[in-house]
Amino acid sequence: MLLTSDITIGEAGVYALLGYAVVFFGIVLLMLVVMVLGKYFASKNTKLAATAAAAAQAVAPAAPAAAPKAVAPGSAGELKLHDVEPKTAAMLMAIVADKMGKPLNELRFISIKEVK
Repeated sequence: MLLTSDITIGEAGVYALLGYAVVFFGIVLLMLVVMVLGKYFASKNTKLAATAAAAAQAVAPAAPAAAPKAVAPGSAGELKLHDVEPKTAAMLMAIVADKMGKPLNELRFISIKEVK
């Protein structure tokens, strides 16, 4: 059995144009939703940033200025580096001093060796 369609070329063109219009309308609608949500979240971020800045300004004057700590005089001697770059050793010493809450010149490092 042969299936034939009673649709003309003109009607097929109209249907095609209507289909394209529906798809285009959907894409435009989706674009508008994304733009509106983007503006909403951007305004929300600016409000949060303004609130954080205001809170930081309110807290800053209330905190009294801390007196500088007295620095211990002198050097702690020589340091032997075993397969460690000086930059890496300096970073490790600074981290240890920070974690201990002491100035670096109050600590004595004898040697630093990389464990492999």
